[in-house]
Amino acid sequence: MPEDLVQLDPDELGRRIEELRARMRPLEQELAGLRAERDVLLTELRRRERLEQVKARADLKSAMKEGAFPNLVDLVAASDSGVLDDYTYNLRTGGVVRLGFPGARAQTIGFSDGRQVAQAKDLAEAQRYYSAGWDFGAPGRPGVRIHFPGTRLERLVDPADVFARPREG
Repeated sequence: MPEDLVQLDPDELGRRIEELRARMRPLEQELAGLRAERDVLLTELRRRERLEQVKARADLKSAMKEGAFPNLVDLVAASDSGVLDDYTYNLRTGGVVRLGFPGARAQTIGFSDGRQVAQAKDLAEAQRYYSAGWDFGAPGRPGVRIHFPGTRLERLVDPADVFARPREG
């Protein structure tokens, strides 16, 4: 059972506090040293992860330049079936994007015949619009709407600047 501290005078309480602080100092110094070692190791781990990401992005960009992955125009023109979510989409710069509106559950590609607009929800529908002569985008706003995953940032880009690679896993 803990000691009744109410009975101790203020000088005794102060002495005990100082005694505990003195016993804790070496442990706190050791803990600070361990934290510093941990931080150095974590910094090295993050540096290596960044280098891997830079290398992976450079490899992806070179594969896109070599024609290993079709751009969105080529994918739509050649596909008669498939789901947009079967692919991961990258800009020419290597950044990952999603098609359509931010916050939408499913990716879409917008098409226009100059008067009306339609959203293709899969590759078969996109191919039908494309083969019927519809253009990517909306009247007066050519391009494909993309957004960056996890953000509300969206923009229109040339569909030839968006590359599709089969989704992993």
